[in-house]
Amino acid sequence: MNKPKILIPLFVLAIFAAGAAGYYFAAGGAESGQSMAGMANMQNMSGKSAGKRRKKQRKILYYRSPMDPGVTSDHPKKDAMGMAYIPVYAGENAGAATVEISPNIMNNLGVRTATVRRGTLPRIIRTVGYVSYDKALTTHVHVRASGWITKAPIKSTGERLQKGDPLFTLYSPDLVTAEQEYVTALGSGNKRLIQASRERLVALGISDEQIARIKRTRKPIRYLQFRAPHDGLVDKLNVREGQYVTPSTELMQLGSLSRVWVVVNVFEQQANWVRVGDPARIELPSLPGQTLKGKVQFVYPSLDPATRTLRVRLAFDNPGLKLKPNMYVDARVLSAPEQNALYVPREALIREGDGAHVIVALGGGRFAPRDVTLGIESGNRVQILKGLKAGERVVTSGEFLIDSEASLKAALQRLASPESGE
Repeated sequence: MNKPKILIPLFVLAIFAAGAAGYYFAAGGAESGQSMAGMANMQNMSGKSAGKRRKKQRKILYYRSPMDPGVTSDHPKKDAMGMAYIPVYAGENAGAATVEISPNIMNNLGVRTATVRRGTLPRIIRTVGYVSYDKALTTHVHVRASGWITKAPIKSTGERLQKGDPLFTLYSPDLVTAEQEYVTALGSGNKRLIQASRERLVALGISDEQIARIKRTRKPIRYLQFRAPHDGLVDKLNVREGQYVTPSTELMQLGSLSRVWVVVNVFEQQANWVRVGDPARIELPSLPGQTLKGKVQFVYPSLDPATRTLRVRLAFDNPGLKLKPNMYVDARVLSAPEQNALYVPREALIREGDGAHVIVALGGGRFAPRDVTLGIESGNRVQILKGLKAGERVVTSGEFLIDSEASLKAALQRLASPESGE
């Protein structure tokens, strides 16, 4: 009967104790939670400030375009759309196409670099041509009165002549009549008539020596001999003994080799480089090791529609007659140089169908491709119009392997990006 009275108070006491303990632990837990949240907040703030400090301490290598990682700048700027260039810090990836190579691998690949420089680039046009007669020194031989060729000592083309050598002998009734009139005028003593008769002989092609002979002997020369007006070669021969000739007949053509022409072809993209008076150099297979100097004498006004080349005429003195017509020559025209030109070695270029690019050494074993706009080519150097700055370094050996790696890396990153669609 007494057990129920004892159990009830104990049960109520247990409930009361449990509630008090719960209240105590709840209050203590809240205070502990608040303190833990505060500690976490403090740690987060300290982490941000430490990150800022670390970012401030990092060295900015350069700034890159937000749209094209290959376009960089050494100072903050904005692109054409007004977007600010992104700073690239030491140790960061400079872009999707940037490749990092360890020194050992660079040594194994034989990677070499060269500095982008500024300087004077001579415009050297390399081409080929053929030697020909200087047309300004070529003589076409005609007679000025009809008649017959009685003697013709020259038998074939190519014969070499000295000034004064006999070319042919002509019998012309018209010339004999003019000579007789001069003899008659001399006998009359009329100065005006003598002068008029003499001028007619000169107009008919009779030399001063022959006129002096007629004046001295007072007899006409029935068979007039014509002589070479200068040294040269017989280029064309159209006269034979016994032939009847008229003033329209070209008896022969004499060419001089004291000075010759070399006609060369220049590519269309180099047509505007050439100017009259530019120095020129030629080399011949028949004269190994010798270089002959000349100059540009004439630039033809139009291009050949079939070959798309421009003809240029060079003039060369020819002492010793080393240059002969129709000889093949290797020619160089040294046009006006390009001043203060930015250039790189030719081997640094990676040419494509629609342009070219180079591999730029960013430092620390990092490399990135860069599109460039090309200018003139001068020997082993190529002018850069756009894409590089003086002082940068470009890869001249092993650039194709680096370019392949950069292209593969860029493609993989494009596939992995959310914008790629999948």
